[in-house]
Amino acid sequence: MKNLENRRTIRKYASREVSDVLLHSLLSKAERTQTMGNLQLYSVIVTRDPAMKEKLAPAHFNQPMVTQAPVVLTICADFRRTSQWAKYRNAEPGYDNFLSFINAATDALLFTQTFCNLAEEEGLGYCYLGTTVYMPELIIKTLKLPKLVMPVATITLGWPDENPPLSDRLPLMSVVHNETYHDYTRKKIDKFYHEKESLPANQEFVRINKKETLAQVFTDIRYTKKDNIAMSEGLLNALKQQGFL
Repeated sequence: MKNLENRRTIRKYASREVSDVLLHSLLSKAERTQTMGNLQLYSVIVTRDPAMKEKLAPAHFNQPMVTQAPVVLTICADFRRTSQWAKYRNAEPGYDNFLSFINAATDALLFTQTFCNLAEEEGLGYCYLGTTVYMPELIIKTLKLPKLVMPVATITLGWPDENPPLSDRLPLMSVVHNETYHDYTRKKIDKFYHEKESLPANQEFVRINKKETLAQVFTDIRYTKKDNIAMSEGLLNALKQQGFL
């Protein structure tokens, strides 16, 4: 496997197509991902049609890679298939609840990461879109997702047409806790975030956003409490609509 330390998010793609043969091979291999109860509680919607990409784009804040990428994959937590199987085999499913959503979402995200690793090995580039859970109702409507199917991840996929710089990462000691959780003191925060805050690119990020600290850019502009509350309501409504609450 390629060195994961050199992993880059790709947002610009060449016009070269991703063949069905290659895509299906990667999806098939990704099916070997560990899964709860060997149930494979996920489904993947493959979008290639430009018109469908245009319909999906607003759900992802019209980020250009949604329409530019040759392939868009929407990975869904899916308890519908398992429930239908149970019903057709004289078994009574009980998966219309939040725990079942969490189990299916975990399966879906594990599958997503395995697929990403495999795609990168083939030289493909991808971008993981965290916006999937921000406005899920639009995705549900566009992709005609039935009850007990919930979008949890989106991948734009194609052959890279850029070589962006590596994103910064916190030191390992900042995320690993031995034996029990050790809370973050002011001293630890200063130590763990010093390099990140000192990077010229991040300092410029603070300057152009007219803030005092990098943290303020995230709390006041990028991920505000107001937006988080509003999108949480949308997510909860979508979970109710899809039968998980």
